Amino acid sequence: MKKKIDVIASVDSFHNLSTFTDIEDMNETVRIYRDIIKTRVSRSDVQTRLIALLEVLKRHSCKQIGVSYMSKNTIADKLELSYKTVQRLMKKLEELGMIRQIPMKRKSDMLQTANAIQIIPAKNDVSDKTPPKKTEKCPTIKTNSSSLKQKINNKRKAIVSFAQANFIASWVPEQFGKLANCFYHEAITINEFWKVVKQNNPIINHVEGTRAFTDKQELHIGIKALKELVMKVKSGMSIKNKFGYFNGIVNNIMDKLYFDDEFMGIN
Repeated sequence: MKKKIDVIASVDSFHNLSTFTDIEDMNETVRIYRDIIKTRVSRSDVQTRLIALLEVLKRHSCKQIGVSYMSKNTIADKLELSYKTVQRLMKKLEELGMIRQIPMKRKSDMLQTANAIQIIPAKNDVSDKTPPKKTEKCPTIKTNSSSLKQKINNKRKAIVSFAQANFIASWVPEQFGKLANCFYHEAITINEFWKVVKQNNPIINHVEGTRAFTDKQELHIGIKALKELVMKVKSGMSIKNKFGYFNGIVNNIMDKLYFDDEFMGIN
């Protein structure tokens, strides 16, 4: 007997199912899970497929961070595997406690549609969103309005100094950082944009750590995507989640260029 499906597929539903507050937290969880898979799954071919599946789920879990809603057929096409194989891999990730599948139904006809797939945080349980109760052993530090205002002002000054010093992370390419700094002056924002580019460049050989695109190709894609984002913003488009939107741009560009023989020939 089939279980009743209560969750309707909608933007609000996917937002409520989001399991992370930022992309880096999700990336760190996936890195932890990759290591766990290597130690707990004996067959190397299954290891590779499970990690590849996690990477696909991560790449498509940036709009509502930590939750995706691709059908298994779509995932199978992306991984070039059969539907049944994807089913088995998903079940294995669930058994390992790394993902959770939530049955969904369409609002139009209330019939079942593709499951929402949550990436479960490695450190905390998804369902445990209730803040911890206060105890006498951990008293609340009282903050008056003047001290709070001072802290905010100090934080703002620190951010301004941070941006003015152009203190961008060393792993962000200089060319990308300089271009991004023309439009976004907070180093933390520029770092996050480059993280999106990196996490969209999947590892295709997990033994050697080889990615789909070289560093040079990756930089070209990042700059192209950033220019497209800036054009959209300047045109007046309202973008609530700039990192999620940027992720979509990068993903689309990579999907197209991966099959461009001339571009893939660039070293």
